[in-house]
Amino acid sequence: MNVPGLAHPTALGADPRPAALRALLALAVVFVLLATTGWTAVHRPEGGTPLRAAALAAWAGARVDGRPVPRADADAPTVAHFFAGLDPAQRSDLAENYPLVVGNLDGAPAATRYRANLLGLLQAAKVEDARSRDVALTPADRATAVRRSHRFASLAEPGRQIFAFDPTGTGLVAEVFGDLDRARRVSVIVPGVDTDALTFERTQRHFTAPVGMAESLYEAERAAAPDSRTAVIAWAGYTAPTGVGMDAATGHMAFDGAVRLKALTGALPGDSSVALFCHSYGSVVCGVAAHELPARVTDIVVAGSPGMRTQNVAGLHTGARVWATRDQGDWIADVPHLEVGGLGHGADPVSPDFGARLLSSAGAKSHTGYFTPGTDSLHNFAEVGTGTFGSIICATGADACGRGVSGAEQD
Repeated sequence: MNVPGLAHPTALGADPRPAALRALLALAVVFVLLATTGWTAVHRPEGGTPLRAAALAAWAGARVDGRPVPRADADAPTVAHFFAGLDPAQRSDLAENYPLVVGNLDGAPAATRYRANLLGLLQAAKVEDARSRDVALTPADRATAVRRSHRFASLAEPGRQIFAFDPTGTGLVAEVFGDLDRARRVSVIVPGVDTDALTFERTQRHFTAPVGMAESLYEAERAAAPDSRTAVIAWAGYTAPTGVGMDAATGHMAFDGAVRLKALTGALPGDSSVALFCHSYGSVVCGVAAHELPARVTDIVVAGSPGMRTQNVAGLHTGARVWATRDQGDWIADVPHLEVGGLGHGADPVSPDFGARLLSSAGAKSHTGYFTPGTDSLHNFAEVGTGTFGSIICATGADACGRGVSGAEQD
């Protein structure tokens, strides 16, 4: 959508209309889109199974040698201290008896979470398989149950490192690539709209889904810095909007996601530094979270961003470096970059006034191609993720975006 004088000022210079009028026009465009193009608020059904709720109820009364377990919402240090006092057999027993709780405990050992989530996935797959044959359900619900059963079984395949899994509603999941315990640098993929357990991975358009993004970035990081100890997390750990509708145009889901992102980054094992790679609505989540993220988050990279709910980098109140990129053919450029009455996400992160370091994304091809092998964007992401920075490709073709950053941060 190209709106003259709105997303693209005329060749004669800046839009001469007053700022307030431009804002009202942009808001009107958004409402027209919502009314005429199928952009509607989507209320996600809870659906699925009550597995997680039952697991939480059982966990509340759990004991280990007479000692109560920490609350399911306990902070990471409390959980880490508790698990440090357990022997391997006790950790294994908790994972096997309470998989849908232990697999999501920030502060629990990564290996224990992987084991718990494997069991939780198998458990959930069986429940969904039974639901797929339940004649009391609608054909649509049975078909969804079939898809969920297959997805959960796929995620439970041997060798996968599932760091979080909750089958409630449309599902939350996170997967680790690499050795999280030994990593000196951890990259986290924060995806955008239409992300849930079913869309967490795709066979077709592989690199548009969180798993494909993470796999691609991990391989690129290993190629860029073979001796650097890195790990990548595909994180679908928040409830994302469905479609480009009212939920996507507001920030309420981003605020919930920001809380979860803060918890994730603060609870990762060791003292690794963290780089966030925030795509589309995921950049809204990262923008909302920025001021509360731990100091270990050294870099925030946004790609195809509708905005970060601020007018500039200073408004993020973060010490992290902020990088931004957008492909020339990305339709997100035509979304009004403003915020009026809670609608919209603020200034364009690739505008010069925003103040982000602008990266090239040549070859990305529209809104979902930023993690495709061979693109400038993936090359740049690997440079940031490994902390090498030596061959960053800036959007202008100069080295301005890498000024003040050196490869000294490499392991």
